[in-house]
Amino acid sequence: MLKRVNIEKQLVKERNNRNEFISNVVSEIFENVTAEDDKILNKLTEQPLNSQNNFNPELLLTKNIYHINTIKKICVDYRLRFLDSNYFKSDIPYEAILKIKTLEKEHNIALSGFKIMAPSKLFRLKNADDPLLFAPIGNGYYYLIHKWGNDLSPFRKLAMWPFKTFENLLVLIVVTSILATYLFPMSLLTKQEETLQEYILLFFFMFKAVAAIVLYYGFAKGKNFNTAIWNSAYSNA
Repeated sequence: MLKRVNIEKQLVKERNNRNEFISNVVSEIFENVTAEDDKILNKLTEQPLNSQNNFNPELLLTKNIYHINTIKKICVDYRLRFLDSNYFKSDIPYEAILKIKTLEKEHNIALSGFKIMAPSKLFRLKNADDPLLFAPIGNGYYYLIHKWGNDLSPFRKLAMWPFKTFENLLVLIVVTSILATYLFPMSLLTKQEETLQEYILLFFFMFKAVAAIVLYYGFAKGKNFNTAIWNSAYSNA
């Protein structure tokens, strides 16, 4: 009886016979892959030249297309920055590079002008927890290529609400002052029965104290409102 042929063993046998040839091919493949990866990494870390990519509209996923106004709204709500990828100081995952290579092959183009949406701490900002990589399409639209890292805290939007605009911050100062006035023991200031006038005077004192602390922190740390920093490359914008 003849033995059945084990195709895997036959493959191994044939590969062994071609060992030198295979090793040369593998080496060439990896050299090409490394060269392509380095080229993409260079484009991600260098100052972008183009602000538009000639995508094939029929191959784009509409769920990944976002207008600049939508991006700005999210950045302002969550105090994020939307900057050129060359400002990004963390490591860009290899999965993102693979997706860029896939898009370039599908659309037969060389992508450039990459943007990243992330918290300020992830960028190298000039002096004056969830990144998303975009490529510009044109007319204010951007294509989401890859998202990595951890999701943002569900409380981040609420925590950053006071920093959206000056009006929001003023509301926070007033509410904090009212709360501080309510909690302050008036017996420390007077032995008599409390009056409305005393509470009003205490409120103004609390308001000035809270406002002074906020202003000191804001100016000393070079902070600004979300609407002013979402697309600024300066740490003290």
